[in-house]
Amino acid sequence: MNEKVLSGSRNVAIVGPYLSGKTTVLESILSVTGAITRKGKVTDKNTVGDASPEARDRQMSVEVNAASTEYGGICFTFLDCPGSVEFAQETYHALMGVDAAIVVCEPDCNRVLTLAPLFQFLDDWEIPHLVFINKMDRCHDSFADILQALKAVSSRPLVPHHYPIGQGENIRGFIDLISEQAYQYHPGAPADPIPLPDELRAVEQATRTEMLETLADFDDHLLEELLEDINPSQDEILQDLKMELGADLIVPVMIGIADQDFGIRPLLEALVREAPEPTVMAERRGMSSDRSTPIAQVLKTYSTSQGGKLSLVRVWQGTLTDGIVLNGVRTGGVYRLMGQQQIALTQAGAGSIVALGRMEGIKTGDTLSTESVKSLPKAERLEPVYALAITPEKRGDEVKLSSALNKLLDEDPSLVWEQHGDTHEIILWGQGEIHLQVALDRLRRKYSLPMTTHLPQVPYKETIRRSANSIHGRYKRQSGGHGQFGDVYLDIKPMPRGTGFSFNETIVGGVVPKQYIPGVEMGVREYLTHGPLGFPVVDVAVTLTNGSYHTVDSSEQAFKQAARLAMQEGMAKCEPSLLEPILAITISVPNEFTANVLRLINGHRGQVLGYEAKPNWRGWDEVHAHLPQAEMHTLIVELRSLTMGVGTFRWQFDHLQEVPDKVAERVLAKTGNGNGNGS
Repeated sequence: MNEKVLSGSRNVAIVGPYLSGKTTVLESILSVTGAITRKGKVTDKNTVGDASPEARDRQMSVEVNAASTEYGGICFTFLDCPGSVEFAQETYHALMGVDAAIVVCEPDCNRVLTLAPLFQFLDDWEIPHLVFINKMDRCHDSFADILQALKAVSSRPLVPHHYPIGQGENIRGFIDLISEQAYQYHPGAPADPIPLPDELRAVEQATRTEMLETLADFDDHLLEELLEDINPSQDEILQDLKMELGADLIVPVMIGIADQDFGIRPLLEALVREAPEPTVMAERRGMSSDRSTPIAQVLKTYSTSQGGKLSLVRVWQGTLTDGIVLNGVRTGGVYRLMGQQQIALTQAGAGSIVALGRMEGIKTGDTLSTESVKSLPKAERLEPVYALAITPEKRGDEVKLSSALNKLLDEDPSLVWEQHGDTHEIILWGQGEIHLQVALDRLRRKYSLPMTTHLPQVPYKETIRRSANSIHGRYKRQSGGHGQFGDVYLDIKPMPRGTGFSFNETIVGGVVPKQYIPGVEMGVREYLTHGPLGFPVVDVAVTLTNGSYHTVDSSEQAFKQAARLAMQEGMAKCEPSLLEPILAITISVPNEFTANVLRLINGHRGQVLGYEAKPNWRGWDEVHAHLPQAEMHTLIVELRSLTMGVGTFRWQFDHLQEVPDKVAERVLAKTGNGNGNGS
């Protein structure tokens, strides 16, 4: 099976918020075009999209699914993308390889805000997109109000293609604003032309005039016609729509009810007429149809149930063939994907989205070529905002966990894992609770690694508030033969926050021989890994001031033990205090929620540093704050709850700060280290 010619193909992402019906839109498209003989349902767990066990268990998209079909002489490849904000990284990587996107949304003014981050990404990367308002049978707002709400979150002007006939459960069809032809919906069949309802003539004319005036902002000839009251031809309107959509200057808006196939055929016809050819985005990415050097980019990595690796790629330039060597790796097959079904190809030309087999070492976002070429831009990696500590249920599985986690990160680059240096926990970071649960399901299903989870420990530290001088430590042991003898005097004092640890000695007259002084420092350092409160000690200076030795029984090991004894006695006298990590956090939210976010920060023992308008984001703020890491775990959950799911944050460690007394008491009571005893 050879790839379709370039001029006859389109790559389209289906994107939109959770529950907007994206997978149903894809299923309807495949059914209407004859690509599938039986239309599936998400609730029946038999759709082409959402084919993984993790998706079907939750009845939601958790990864990109590809499917192809033909309509109007065009070979379409659709990428059904997750809608949940927790899987946005999947969507963003996929969008980097398409020619256009269908933004699916519900007809609910109150939920339109959830589109804002998606619109921003599409416009930042100049990806042509149109809006499909789904579930019009559940519409309770007027069409005008829905359009107005959409305009508020889109930086590009909206151009409605359709006007609904009826509302909610009484919707009967639509008016095509380009041809001014009315249509009536019919279950399981194309809509029929009907006379334009008299009661809608005035509003249809007003909406159509607004559409034409928007197009005229980019076409002087059309503007002249409107000023002279000349009705432009349909061909001229369609030509303007194609040019301006391809340049990401406008956003066409269409309507329908995907689970009944209503509006799907007009949507496909609009894609055939108006969606830009693959060459448009290729040129925008710096590719040329005149060059034969193959260049592709990885949009998604799959680990299949059979254990094989598949890399979903967009071919930007040249032709890929089975066995071609890209980035030094020989491909193990070229496939067109239909959900989880793989259809072998002999080759794939520029403008195709296909899967390549066995591309070991190749990661999502990588640029692939037979030669050394400049890397293509890729979606920025989202910062992790939620964490769980994980432990294999079977102790023997610990040895294979790191390998499985790295394979998991190949599939999902928005995951991060670490073995924490202080707490020694394996911590899995991601975009939210569902995101991590899906990852844990994959560990169990694909790699037979069931996990137990708990909240990560906070990496507390401790320090001291006062000094203690001439603390004596003597280690003396006699057990036949040579004994052990070490004798030291230490001064311990606090250091400024962030200084760390320093060790000095002021020995005079060789009372502690030089060869034993490293043992003293070693003993001090070992003690400081577990101070009197049970945590690593920081910002402390220790000075060896005096001591004594035995010519036969002294050793470096004995002086090490003597130093530990001195530290154990002295640190308890220095008023140890608990320190907690403080994070510098930048929270991004629509400005209507800024006041709520300020209260949220204050409620988590945070300190607001200020806020300002988010650069290049209309109507959004960035709030800057310091927040204790102990308060971070539920932050993303509460933030999304306050902001309709669109708020997010990025963070980094900033400094250590003394824990308030009441909080410290709770922490120490929980860890059993509140008695002040040494280690």
